[in-house]
Amino acid sequence: MNILIGGAWPYANGSLHLGHISSLLSGDILARYYRAKGDQVLYVSGSDCNGTPITIRAKQEGVEPKQIANTYHKEFKQCFDQLGFTYDCYTRTDAQHHHTTVGEIFTTLMEKGNIYRKEVEQAYCSTCEQFLPDRFVEGICPHCGKEARGDQCEHCSKILEPLELVNKKCKLCGSSPVTRNTEHFYFKLSTFQQLLEHYLKDMKETGTWRENALKIAERYLQEGLHDRAISRDLPVGVPVPVEGYEYKKIYVWFEAVAGYYTASKKWAEDNHKDHTSFWGEDAISYYVHGKDNVPFHAIIWPGILLGINKPALPTYMVSNEYVTIEKKKLSTSKNWAVWVPHMLEKYDPDSIRYFLTINAPEHRDADFSWREFVYSHNSELLGAYGNFVNRSVKFIEKFFHGVVPEGQINKEMKHQVDELYHQVGTMIEHTHFKQALELIFEFIRGVNKYFDQQKPWLQVKTSPKDCQNTLRSCVYIIVNLAQLLHPFLPFSSDKLKQAFNIEEIQWKAIDSNDSSSINISEPLFERIDVIVIDKEIEQLRKQSSL
Repeated sequence: MNILIGGAWPYANGSLHLGHISSLLSGDILARYYRAKGDQVLYVSGSDCNGTPITIRAKQEGVEPKQIANTYHKEFKQCFDQLGFTYDCYTRTDAQHHHTTVGEIFTTLMEKGNIYRKEVEQAYCSTCEQFLPDRFVEGICPHCGKEARGDQCEHCSKILEPLELVNKKCKLCGSSPVTRNTEHFYFKLSTFQQLLEHYLKDMKETGTWRENALKIAERYLQEGLHDRAISRDLPVGVPVPVEGYEYKKIYVWFEAVAGYYTASKKWAEDNHKDHTSFWGEDAISYYVHGKDNVPFHAIIWPGILLGINKPALPTYMVSNEYVTIEKKKLSTSKNWAVWVPHMLEKYDPDSIRYFLTINAPEHRDADFSWREFVYSHNSELLGAYGNFVNRSVKFIEKFFHGVVPEGQINKEMKHQVDELYHQVGTMIEHTHFKQALELIFEFIRGVNKYFDQQKPWLQVKTSPKDCQNTLRSCVYIIVNLAQLLHPFLPFSSDKLKQAFNIEEIQWKAIDSNDSSSINISEPLFERIDVIVIDKEIEQLRKQSSL
């Protein structure tokens, strides 16, 4: 089976925060799971290096946009690597291969009559002497009355045009923009209204889309789709591939979602593979992103694919709600955020992955609390999972010289493990990651009780054979937990893979070899001192302007 997984492209204008990782982590869980099953996986993403936020940051710092993009693209890659993300291709939108393929898509749409030119009014700043990209215009949303940017309202999810805003201001200088005429290219999104309605109906029946994606997409279709400008007067970006219009750039909403396709082509070229198998009717695709990206993934990208006759419309829409920090809305501008580089300097990446999965905003907003983060690590990862592994290994080291004893594996444990592979696999495929991880840890709490009930410390004296059976069963459980938790907690799983000589991660029950030595030199997890809770909260308050 061919599985395409696309993770949303973060703007390379500032460090990643936990909200980014919370919305993107499920892509890596899916990729690791399907690879363990033996399916063909293509997991792609990249840094959005053409977006207006980068130009704004560059102007604020008095440097070129390329310098900002380079800095954060490098940092993003490092963070994703440290968190264990297994992208097959992580690229950037200012790369030549991306420009070339986006230009080809634009040209195809033009040839098929899906793009036309039109003279329109656009916001112009007389002080800055330039047409303003949508994100350079800020004001009040005409629909909900809250502060918004010129491209989209984060509060009501409406896609906007800058001139719709009330009390418009230029983000760069604060002056009120005027209106001037300019010519732009438009994508005939309205012509795909009926096709997208049928498509959304099918997705609703299959149940493969998150509820928020369905509701937002339905609302757009009910209100009626409008043609959208596909070009903008921007200093950086993908040039419009039409003679005489190269100074205009292809709008970021178009070229960023096209990045999934351009990245797949780049992967194929670099690895001498065929990318088309991931874009056929039989391929399954997952698009992983935050709620604010739903309109672009659920409406616009399918519209583009229909426009270039690509049958591989998104199968699963993995759209997460928002993450709050200590019960307050995350705000990068006011520095009320937990930054990923800071987290990775001080905490185990599996601890971050565990907490962001078990508290994922799959259906409602979720809160990141330092107290919950520390206590969940100490009670679940260390106290439940780590404790079971540690007590089993220590017992084998003490009484069996570190060699897995021969014995019979408990039949009930075998049955439970088989069931877990089936149940957890089904949950992952249907994007219920939190539920899947909860089920595994419910099992872990159960096997800790099994260890207590068997009392191997007594069995070793009164019934050595029963003791061997107990420890043999515990080792069987551990090697399978290493596989079951590999999509979620890859670093601790890799430690167990090496310790118990597991050749490769598979999605089916495996057994360890009798009389094999256990080679584990350190515990899976270390305790986090609860004193860090107050320190981290104090640091958060000090850095913020809230």
